[in-house]
Amino acid sequence: MMFRGFVREGGVGVRNYVAVICTVGCAAHVVRKIVEANPRAKAIIHHQGCCHVPPEISHVEKVLINLALNPNVHSALFVSLGCEGVSAEKVADEVSKFKEAEVVRILDEGTSKAISKGSRIVEKMLVEAEKMKREEVALSELKLAIKCGGSDFTSGIVSNPVAGKVADLIIDNGGTVIFGETTEVIGAEHIVARRAASEEVAQKLYKAVESMEQRVIAMGVDMRKGQPTPGNIRGGITTIEEKSIGAVCKAGSSKLIDVVDYGDIVKERGLIFMDTPGRELEVLTGFAAGGAQITLFTTGLGVPQGYPIMPVVKISGNPETCKRLSEHIDVDLGKVFYGEESIEAAAKRVLKEILEVASSKKTKAELLGYEDTVEIYVRGPVI
Repeated sequence: MMFRGFVREGGVGVRNYVAVICTVGCAAHVVRKIVEANPRAKAIIHHQGCCHVPPEISHVEKVLINLALNPNVHSALFVSLGCEGVSAEKVADEVSKFKEAEVVRILDEGTSKAISKGSRIVEKMLVEAEKMKREEVALSELKLAIKCGGSDFTSGIVSNPVAGKVADLIIDNGGTVIFGETTEVIGAEHIVARRAASEEVAQKLYKAVESMEQRVIAMGVDMRKGQPTPGNIRGGITTIEEKSIGAVCKAGSSKLIDVVDYGDIVKERGLIFMDTPGRELEVLTGFAAGGAQITLFTTGLGVPQGYPIMPVVKISGNPETCKRLSEHIDVDLGKVFYGEESIEAAAKRVLKEILEVASSKKTKAELLGYEDTVEIYVRGPVI
């Protein structure tokens, strides 16, 4: 199986974007204005980058670097306020080892001049990006992330098992699949750990789950009202363990090769777990920083989220959701729900959609322009 992508030093892109990235939330206005002037560019706007303890500053810098290194990004402009904790120079220097990266500082230029200067830089980057052409590559070059969101009772019996079969198909063809959402492994971590390639990998998974649990306990509460979410509960999910048993189905049946930290670039092929929270804004950022070119997103309630530099393919096994929210759902799995299609046949249909998206087809989220779901996960306090 093949798809047509943009071959770069750091992997094969399924998109060819110029990214305009704020290094701190205070620079968001200028990023928006630069992208308004160059609408083919993509804005990555978050609210981190300053007033963190030193390890968190390094963590945010890592995520920003890795977002720009995503294979879907041709080149990147970092927009800095000029006084934040994150070093825009360090971030741009690391990225420039592999692709073009520039910096504009608002406090050096003033807002209006920073917008003008940034717009000129991005315009030149776009001209260079357009010189690239798609080439035919093997499915083994695909790094797919899988997430569930807006889950309901159909997620664990239809869309997540279908996603799991898709994961197996990709891995069987030499590709890579990333899954995460540590809060949605709690109660089912032993099931995933049984498939670990080594005891070391199993212990890394247990440590990620334990760390997440301890941070919640330190607040003097438990998971309830945070996980499952109110929407999950209305959709028929009663406990975090019940949600987790359904959620881990999306990881298929392949061996778990590694467990990586949030936003780390995934270097191994096969099935990889990334330590992330459950919320879309942070999860999608972590996956994009990890190098995923596409995310397969299973949903019961029909959530609309996409991501600026990474196509998000939505699938749902809830026939009512697929009918009511057809503008959100890329692949309707209602036939599986009614017993009219097997999980295996549906997985092949979903994989076909993924390969078409990888080769240029726009997702429903891309057509809607629903791409503002960006945040960077930090574990420490903002001080």
